[in-house]
Amino acid sequence: METILRPLIVVGGSVLLTLVIGWATDLLLRKADGRHPETPLWGLLRRARVPYQIALCAGLLRGSYVEAEVFPEHRTGVGRTLTLLLIGSVAWLVVRIAAAVVETSYSRYAHAHAERDPARVRRVRTQVSLIMRVVTAVVGVVAVSSMLLTFPAMRAAGASLLASAGIIGIVAGVAAQSTLGNLFAGFQIAFGDMVRMGDTVVVDGEWGTVEEITLTYLTVRTWDERRITMPVSYFTSKPFENWSRGTPQMTGTVYWHLDHSAPTDLMRERLRDLLRECPAWDGRNYNLTVTDTTPTTMEVRALVTAKDADDIWTVRVAVREGMIRWLADEHPYALPRVSTAEAVPRPPRDGLPHARRSSDAGSHPSPEPPSRHFTERPAKSRSR
Repeated sequence: METILRPLIVVGGSVLLTLVIGWATDLLLRKADGRHPETPLWGLLRRARVPYQIALCAGLLRGSYVEAEVFPEHRTGVGRTLTLLLIGSVAWLVVRIAAAVVETSYSRYAHAHAERDPARVRRVRTQVSLIMRVVTAVVGVVAVSSMLLTFPAMRAAGASLLASAGIIGIVAGVAAQSTLGNLFAGFQIAFGDMVRMGDTVVVDGEWGTVEEITLTYLTVRTWDERRITMPVSYFTSKPFENWSRGTPQMTGTVYWHLDHSAPTDLMRERLRDLLRECPAWDGRNYNLTVTDTTPTTMEVRALVTAKDADDIWTVRVAVREGMIRWLADEHPYALPRVSTAEAVPRPPRDGLPHARRSSDAGSHPSPEPPSRHFTERPAKSRSR
């Protein structure tokens, strides 16, 4: 009877105590979250209740499983398994707590500076994301190392591993040169403020928004919802356009190729009216000038402004479409045309004007100017 009750009391008591303590802790966190709605810390800490209960249960069983006398012939294996479970759950719990603290600090900072300095908020967000990945990697390495040290064979081999660490490090560095380069480039991007999450960039001719930054790669979401993934070393070794660098305000251009008779003064007035009707225009500036000419057309350029890259695109397409529609309806002569006029007649060989030759000839009329399309006169005209 004792052999049955003892395991039930030890194991059941550990599980029951874990559930009670976990429920009480979660209740306290919920009350704290309700009393302090200004901070998300307590709500984020509730996400750690699963690793917290696993670590608590593993710790209680690790300290009391000997008293249960369950599988005495496998005592060492059971103890090592519980130890590994405890180390893994504690590492998981540490990562969740660190993430809650960091996320709370960032949310407070973002709430205080979102309107005054959004670019700095994006930079801090990028740094926080990379720091959390570094913390997760460090905790994971420490946890795995601690698990390996629970095996006697690994402790015995520790001296030889340390002795060969230098050679292994050199070999690993040469073999993983590209990976290490991306790793250091990730730190350079995070703390060098080169590119941030949410920035509008142009890379390899593709326009998009930085969606994710890790220690080794970066993801850009294009305007047509494609994802371009590239190593972070690209941004430290090649030039790229960052439209969100500094202030997000932008100036855009719109070009038209029109006839030389286009009414540029009226176009300036129409541009002003189009911008006043466009809510994406920030009202800072606008301009319309003739920037180039060709034998058949002239190039007209309009400058418009907006508060960010998304709005400048909206303003440009609205102005381009509205101006073309207005020209087609009100001034169709301003649109490019293909010249179909007949060629100017070449002067006579003697160089005398037609009027003088007509007066000298008396009653003889001057010859008709040559035409591209020759039509033969009727027969009765020739008989006269």
